[in-house]
Amino acid sequence: MNILQIKQIAIVDFLLAIGIRPAKETAVSAWYHAPYREDENPSFKVNKNRNIWYDFATAKSGDIIDLAVLVYRTPNIPKVLKMIAQAAPAVPLKVRTFMPLPQPSATDGKPPQAAAFQNLRVQALASVPLLSYLSKRDIDLDTARQECKEVHYTCRGKNYYAIAFPNGAGGYEIRNPYYKGCIAPKAVSLITQGQTDSVCLFEGFMDYLSFLTLRKRERLSVPCYGADLLVLNSVNNLPKALPRLKACKHIYCYLDNDDAGRRVVDMLRELKGDAVHDMMEACPLYKDLNDILVGKKRMP
Repeated sequence: MNILQIKQIAIVDFLLAIGIRPAKETAVSAWYHAPYREDENPSFKVNKNRNIWYDFATAKSGDIIDLAVLVYRTPNIPKVLKMIAQAAPAVPLKVRTFMPLPQPSATDGKPPQAAAFQNLRVQALASVPLLSYLSKRDIDLDTARQECKEVHYTCRGKNYYAIAFPNGAGGYEIRNPYYKGCIAPKAVSLITQGQTDSVCLFEGFMDYLSFLTLRKRERLSVPCYGADLLVLNSVNNLPKALPRLKACKHIYCYLDNDDAGRRVVDMLRELKGDAVHDMMEACPLYKDLNDILVGKKRMP
């Protein structure tokens, strides 16, 4: 990868690839404990729109390369570029999948979905870089192969591929280290297990895969092994899930320990009262199920 290509990588995605998550995040910025020094209070800010960072404690700032110089503790730029590239799976540049999809313009004369995803091909999950990404998040690979697909597509003349998780409307949630999105239609995913009066509720499919991995390794106390499994694929999909949830006697919520996750739990409790169980309440030091899986605690 050359310098121009490196600078196209979102800083927040680079930090995620090396195992660093924000302490708090909005649509336009993310705050971290500085990844290159002791930082008790999050004072390292990333501006997502400009893709630059600023350390309020030291007054340092810069782009992804400036950050990597500090993270990897070397002024050797060729070495830094190599290490940034190694933080992402080793995909040939001509088919690198990890840049965000460009939004189709209104003058394309095509529906946005048709313009964005062309030459769509769905196949078994087998790509070594994608499996490597899942391994870094400690996901059981046999489970991932069973639950997910691999999707290849063309956008603006460039080739991409990603992990694909099917939803109930024929669409796919797609993900790789540098992009998270959806091949429409957007919908929830319901995996029926037999007990229709109980359901385990997840925010995204990475939470779902983490749950299955934790359960397989007997690291998670599961109240009901026969409960249906429902993945929202976005908290905004909650209204689509309500017809199924309203019929349940027990709703086991494995949602993120953040404001959005807690709002969903509160809304469900208004509807179903004591039928709603917040399973993440007992794990306040973890943001989500994948953090539990990899043992990544938040600052108390």
